Amino acid sequence: MTILREVPAWNAEAHISRTVRDLPPSGIRRFFDLVNEMDEAISLGVGEPDFVTPWHVREACIYSLESGYTSYTSNKGMPELREAIADFTKEQLGLDYDPAEQILVTTGVSEAVDLAFRATLNPGDEVIVPEPCYVAYVPDIILAGGVPRQISTRIDDGFRVTPESIMPAITEKTKALVLSYPNNPTGAIMTRSDLESIADLVVEHDLLVISDEVYGMLTYSGMHASFAQLDGMSERTIILNGLSKSHAMTGWRIGYALGDPMVIGAMTKIHQYTMLCAPIMSQMAAIEALLHGEEEMLKMKHEYNLRRRLFVSGLNRIGLPCIEPQGAFYAFPSIIDTGLSSEAFAERLLREQKVAVVPGNVFGQSGEGFLRCSYATSREELIEALDRIETFLDKL
Repeated sequence: MTILREVPAWNAEAHISRTVRDLPPSGIRRFFDLVNEMDEAISLGVGEPDFVTPWHVREACIYSLESGYTSYTSNKGMPELREAIADFTKEQLGLDYDPAEQILVTTGVSEAVDLAFRATLNPGDEVIVPEPCYVAYVPDIILAGGVPRQISTRIDDGFRVTPESIMPAITEKTKALVLSYPNNPTGAIMTRSDLESIADLVVEHDLLVISDEVYGMLTYSGMHASFAQLDGMSERTIILNGLSKSHAMTGWRIGYALGDPMVIGAMTKIHQYTMLCAPIMSQMAAIEALLHGEEEMLKMKHEYNLRRRLFVSGLNRIGLPCIEPQGAFYAFPSIIDTGLSSEAFAERLLREQKVAVVPGNVFGQSGEGFLRCSYATSREELIEALDRIETFLDKL
């Protein structure tokens, strides 16, 4: 005979980590969901190239599958890919990294960011994060047990970080400083001179620098400058980079980290227990992109530059002040004069004119009063978006 017993309802929420439960959802996601509900919306919200990965790179992937490359690779990534990354970095930054000990291939730069924090932070360690910034830094620091110390950058400084902005945030618990240039969402860059101005502070307080350079190849005025290029700074810098933005390879999920062998070794330990390795077919494609992808990469950069000039001049013409972004593919216009909050402006613009942008406050409090607009879309759509935004402004 079956004995029925009463089983209390399972409380799933009680089994969720408090840390995870208290994390807010990504502010970008809500706008993506709204866009998906609409027909004929123009999206300037997505941080993704509108180009398809070049054919020769896709062909390398197809060839790898036809040849039976379907297995795991070394945790650190294929030796051939790490060699290609070392050569590419030497060519672009003039820096030498040992492919065997100082390079880790990750599943996108997002994983590399997470690993960098988890491998270096102890509970309570503080990390200085200049904002506005990429939305994952703060949650990743919290998930690693660290404490984010956000500092504001200002439009008057071109959204660059300065010694004066860093100094007040330093305490005895400060472990690291995040540098993310060219910056998402402002398009700001740091020049070599800017970086040198903060190097003494980094040394004096023995800070680790976590330098996210995924937009480094999309620098429009001069060459990209890395903190690791400064004298004596490469050993205290973790460079995070990848092919998503520069080579239109977002879906392939190939990122990498460069740094001191001990730090890369620690990051590899976590990678071993989580991702194991990046997909082998993506790694094969990445080798092709790094060895033979410069021409296509430069074509895309040229087109982004044309769009940048068109869109930013258009924003200023219709009354949304915008500094000229020097990197990435984002414009960050001010909407302060409209009297609307970033959230209210973005939501009304989407509902009334079907143009999707991202509220600046999603990237930190100092982003309030601004919008992130991606110009990684066609010139025709950018012109149409400007017309719609102007119509919206006229009705306010």
